[in-house]
Amino acid sequence: MRSLQPKLSAALVVMVLLLALTPTLNTQTAAQKEPAILLTIFLRHDQSKTVDEINEHLQKTGWMKDFPPSGVDVVSWYVMMGIGQVVTLQVPPDKLREVNRIVEREAWGGYRTEFYATYDFKPVWEARKATEK
Repeated sequence: MRSLQPKLSAALVVMVLLLALTPTLNTQTAAQKEPAILLTIFLRHDQSKTVDEINEHLQKTGWMKDFPPSGVDVVSWYVMMGIGQVVTLQVPPDKLREVNRIVEREAWGGYRTEFYATYDFKPVWEARKATEK
């Protein structure tokens, strides 16, 4: 029985890691039946403008009304002091161009932008940490 225990433990660790990795780039929710990617967007403040000027630009372009487009979910939206805002979206592949176009049309002028394909590493980190105890 003792020789079987390490094999069962190893199998359990592999299963946990597979479950943790499964939702990373092919995430699905009940509301979203198709595959989706996570996309993190850095909205860096244009520091040549005041916050009021940035907000005026965003109001004029319709940013708050149009972003994110329908079918795209906000996973997180943080303000990072000294940087700007960091938004992570869950985006169906067919909506990626629409997200990009809204940012180009409405956010540019208030923000400088950077886009990063993203995945959730926290479950993998937690599984690894649990196996090292």
